[in-house]
Amino acid sequence: NLGPKATVILSDRLKDIGYQYSTQGGLSISIDAMIIPSAKPNILKKAEKQVEKISSQYIEGLITQGEKYNKVVDIWAQATDDVADEMMNAMRMATVTDTEGNPVLDEDGKPVIEESFNPIYMMADSGARGSKDQMRQLAGMRGLMAKPSGEIIETPISANFREGLSVLQYFISTHGARKGLADTALKTANSGYLTRRLADVGQDCIISEEDCGTMLGVEVESLMEGGEVIQRLEERILGRVAMEDINDPFTDEVIVKAGEDLDEEAVKIVENAGVASVKIRSVLTCKSKHGVCAKCYGRDLSHGAEVEIGQAVGILAAQSIGEPGTQLTMRTFHIGGTASRRVEQADIRARTDGMIKFVNLNVVEKDGNLFVVMNRRGGEIAIISDSGREREKFPVIYGAHIVLKDGDRVKAEDLLATWDPFATPIIAEVNGTVKFGDIIVGKTMQEKVDPVTGKSSRTIIESKSGEERPRISIKDKEGKTADLPGSSGMARYLLPINAILLIEEKDEVKAGDVIAKLPRATTKTKDITGGLPRVAELFEVRKPKETAVLSEIDGYVSISKATKKGKQKVTVTPVDVGEKRDYLIARGKHINVYEGDYIRSGEALISGSAIPQDILNIKGEIALARYLVDEVQEVYRLQGVRINDKHIEVIVRQMMRRVKVLDVGDSDFIIEEEVGKKRFEEVNRAVIEKGKNPAIAEPLILGITKASLSTESFISAASFQETTKVLTNASIAGKEDYLQGLKENVIMGRIIPAGTGLQEYRKVEIVAN
Repeated sequence: NLGPKATVILSDRLKDIGYQYSTQGGLSISIDAMIIPSAKPNILKKAEKQVEKISSQYIEGLITQGEKYNKVVDIWAQATDDVADEMMNAMRMATVTDTEGNPVLDEDGKPVIEESFNPIYMMADSGARGSKDQMRQLAGMRGLMAKPSGEIIETPISANFREGLSVLQYFISTHGARKGLADTALKTANSGYLTRRLADVGQDCIISEEDCGTMLGVEVESLMEGGEVIQRLEERILGRVAMEDINDPFTDEVIVKAGEDLDEEAVKIVENAGVASVKIRSVLTCKSKHGVCAKCYGRDLSHGAEVEIGQAVGILAAQSIGEPGTQLTMRTFHIGGTASRRVEQADIRARTDGMIKFVNLNVVEKDGNLFVVMNRRGGEIAIISDSGREREKFPVIYGAHIVLKDGDRVKAEDLLATWDPFATPIIAEVNGTVKFGDIIVGKTMQEKVDPVTGKSSRTIIESKSGEERPRISIKDKEGKTADLPGSSGMARYLLPINAILLIEEKDEVKAGDVIAKLPRATTKTKDITGGLPRVAELFEVRKPKETAVLSEIDGYVSISKATKKGKQKVTVTPVDVGEKRDYLIARGKHINVYEGDYIRSGEALISGSAIPQDILNIKGEIALARYLVDEVQEVYRLQGVRINDKHIEVIVRQMMRRVKVLDVGDSDFIIEEEVGKKRFEEVNRAVIEKGKNPAIAEPLILGITKASLSTESFISAASFQETTKVLTNASIAGKEDYLQGLKENVIMGRIIPAGTGLQEYRKVEIVAN
């Protein structure tokens, strides 16, 4: 209300007050301030008991070495968290004492307790210095450490710095600390390079007009993961502009009109009304010729008002994404290699009271009161409130055990379902007798005797010839392979490599029994070391290591026996019209779909990371942009860094500004030529006006390096990378540079076309009166 000058003076005076009182306060760290929680020995004892139990299961041969490792690491990660929570509680509150050190009593004769003046707690709590993690190491327990290879060492360091470490614990520590230091040195360079590439691709994205008048927008909903809301809808839409009217789902009245800003007040109304998804304006669908418009961008996050024309939002986006990269790389170093591992989720609990409803769930009853989930995808448990409104929804994974019936009442925190987080089961769907096929010891199956336990486990291995297809069939009373209920398939289960058999031939099985399991990979620590390369991989649109195969059409799946060169053929046949599609899948890969399953386009046949170009071809531009934004956000979220979606959207828009010509029509393009979207639209408009046939093109997604090198401006591209190549190509093609971005103007020594340097501000004349 008072303008920038008053604000600056206020903040300066706040700074003075802060320094004055922090000097007088004399806050300092003392060993007494590191309060070791009294519950620590009990937590450690309990964890040790659990670990002993897991070890005895391993010795009896019930679980494999990998599962034991995963479970033990999980127990210790949980124990470390519990100790840290107890320590925070001990430091948070303190008993008030008088000058002699006696507790001060209230009227009822009880000691007065208030928020503590513990210096270490105050420093971390205010965010001035230190973090909960560092406090945990001072007064809780140091916890799990990582080897240089990234694996977590099974035995944690139970001591903290106040108690002091034993020699062995000290050596395990140095192990982790050295890795942290080496990582930091290597990562800073990587992160800086990522920022440079981002800045280069985003540099010519400037707010160029107030409203582009687009009719398109992006649908946004709350971000869920494993039934947990990670980011609420209100956080995702704050500061954006509504694309269409937002209606109350019950009364159907308009709560926010199309084109209105979604400010703090509006998003609260939307959230309270229980709106599930909102269509907002986004830079991904902006129609501006150069740069983007203010309505599609929304508010400027630096001062909370609508973004000004001339703001260089591309550079802003690049810096917002690149800066945490440098922070995060330092992150591993601050904690000194203490492995922070997410405790794997192994169950779901209700968060509200209500009634359970199974949505698309296909379950088999087992032992009278347990239901085993049989569908591979799309099954959910919903909780319905008394008014009939859906309160929450949890996706349920294949093989999970549901402990309640459809229609049961539940209270908040009740257990709904559990599963094994470290193995994917293969489950019998009918009753019958087991028959093995192509499971030959030494050829397709290996019997390993564990040296510690003396128990043998049977694992499927890759055969040399590649002719065999190890499988388990379930035979009915007549000795024929049983039919699956409700589908055209048979009860025959192909076993992927590394699957562990849990039954013998000729065993009787019931529906819902686990016949084999596929262990998930043992976990390595997830820090941004894994994260930075992942962010770079996404922005560069590289092919991921383990690629998923996506179905291009909706249809029914059939898996054929023919293994040409050891490949399996999966065919997807559409329901009505259209051609069927064949996919060859390397043997040993676990196919996610079964004979007779119905699959939608864009769903994965084998698991892995999807290739961005595939998503673009099958599901379209908006779906690809959503995928990239969500994947990048996940990496940062793991590190607790918050970046607004719109920054990533700006960069993704810059990556998708070119198309590939498929059919030239009557234009002067060449087939397979890559051209900018805007130029393509202009040429087509001119061709259509003459009454001729327009060209047809498909959208492209370019990595940030390639997008920077293929900008319209050759000066900008040449100053980025591969100077000689860019300049020779430009001179052969006789290119012209219209100096529209920031970079080319800086190089030519002109005023940049952003801020007050925008063309429309250049025409201002000052007339003396």
